[in-house]
Amino acid sequence: MSGKACIAALIMMAAASAHGAPAPADTIYRNGYVYTVDATDSVQQALAVRKGRIVYVGDNAGAARLAGKATKVIDLQGRMLMPGLVDGHMHPQSGGSRLLNCSLDYQNLTVPQFQARIQACIDKDTRSGAERWLVVVNWFQQGMLPDGVETTAATLDALKTDRPIIVRSSFGHSALLNSKGIHTAKIMRDTPDPAGGKIVRDTKGDATGLLEDAAQDMAMNLLPPLTVAENLAASKAALAAMRKQGITSFLDAYTDPETMTAFTDLQKQGKLTARAHFAVLIDLDKGATPQSAVAELLKQQKQFDQGPTRVAPSMQVRHAKLFMDGVISAPAFTGAMLEPYLVNKGTAEKPDWRHGDSTGPASYFTQASLKTTLTELAKARIDPHIHVDGDRAVRESLDVIEQLRATPAGKAMRPALAHDEIVDPADYPRFAKLDVTPVLSFQWGKPAPDTVGALKDYMGPARYALVEPHVQLLDAGARIAYGSDWPVDPLDEWFALKVGVTRTAAPDAGKEYAGRLGSQPGMPRAAALRAITLNAAYTLRQEASTGSLEVGKLADMIVLDRNFFTIPDEDIANIKVLQTVVGGKIVYQAEGMR
Repeated sequence: MSGKACIAALIMMAAASAHGAPAPADTIYRNGYVYTVDATDSVQQALAVRKGRIVYVGDNAGAARLAGKATKVIDLQGRMLMPGLVDGHMHPQSGGSRLLNCSLDYQNLTVPQFQARIQACIDKDTRSGAERWLVVVNWFQQGMLPDGVETTAATLDALKTDRPIIVRSSFGHSALLNSKGIHTAKIMRDTPDPAGGKIVRDTKGDATGLLEDAAQDMAMNLLPPLTVAENLAASKAALAAMRKQGITSFLDAYTDPETMTAFTDLQKQGKLTARAHFAVLIDLDKGATPQSAVAELLKQQKQFDQGPTRVAPSMQVRHAKLFMDGVISAPAFTGAMLEPYLVNKGTAEKPDWRHGDSTGPASYFTQASLKTTLTELAKARIDPHIHVDGDRAVRESLDVIEQLRATPAGKAMRPALAHDEIVDPADYPRFAKLDVTPVLSFQWGKPAPDTVGALKDYMGPARYALVEPHVQLLDAGARIAYGSDWPVDPLDEWFALKVGVTRTAAPDAGKEYAGRLGSQPGMPRAAALRAITLNAAYTLRQEASTGSLEVGKLADMIVLDRNFFTIPDEDIANIKVLQTVVGGKIVYQAEGMR
């Protein structure tokens, strides 16, 4: 147990002793498989809650001594009780708003299917005029069929509409416009690529309609902002999805004032059902300096941060989001690599994959600007959460963090590197040495269009063997945390945990995606569960309050319909949450929970 939790427990015990018998618990859970995620991953039988905090973890007999006339006793009937899930990297407002929009639902689609789905949205929306953008979301770009099929503005121009269209890739790093959209965004042959972005062009130099990374802003900035009502609806939808999954704390890994305003409104109404943490973007592309960017972050912190953690869910703004690169998958190739991506010097029938000229873009922060920015953040006691996808982005980030660790402010910082899809083996031990937490999305570690069809050839066999190095980082001593990156993927934490353990796709993914991704072993179950509980809580500086079931900690916990540790590996994906509890209050309960 942490020091703060121990102190809280001692205070409660002392208060109880001063009045003789301990005060009755508000709720007792008994006859369960209580998986604590404490220092020894102990399994207990019962747990008691009083005033939103855990006051007992042990056997049934001990819990019974805390039962009073008003105590609610829940018989778990052998079910598993565990800490609530802590999602260390997600985009809830985007996820919530996409639940309300025209969605392609992450599906593998042929071009005719792609067009038909979008046309159906156009036909359904009879209110919008010719100038209103149609926004299409959750496009699994790498899963288009057949593998490698091209999608351009012409693909969208075939639709029956005069409206500008933007189709947003589920990865969040690409968007496709129709010709009306290209014209509306004023993208011409001589329009330069923006810093940190790319306008994809054909052999004549004309825009194809595909925009990568920062170039997406040329269209995105033209979209009408969500109304106050739409933002509130998105937040409500996101929280409802989280409750059902068992998420009790989360980090919004790229926020804005509108999002935090919506969550503030819900918190004031008593409708915030998960502990909300927010990372404000630090972006130097538009003229900001590290000093001015951090000053703006602190301004937002002053407006929205609600102070120390308490029993009822509240909001904290203690993180900064930085992007070092894009994504390593085709067709973007915006991940920053140490060695060049491969290119096919042969033909489709007789491929000849060789090193090309591109190692991806220059990192979005230079070493000097990253060092200055992280120094300013460290002084302000703001923890950096850095997007790194390619191995060069990882290394350059670690290099700067190593320099900062030599400074007093840098020693106290808790940096997280998100994604880490490919890491040079020489850098594996540096995560533990520098106390840097890799925040990984386990669901990416499976055979899929984005790992097989859109990555394998371009990496070459040696590098492809290193993709999604979850166990390698764990074995090197890294503190692994989990982040879903929702809505890059559907919000399905239990499928992600299954993939983390097995490195296999869903049974219905198709025969071309059967088997495991590479030769790497899966994560041990206990390590996977710790990543999505206590370790993720650590990245939020909440490990003294949440992430494990220990006396003195907040009663953030979930009841499952089956035991994570005793069911077959593949069955982990089928786990359902029966009850979600935050600060001792039930915020979700399924019909199967009595």
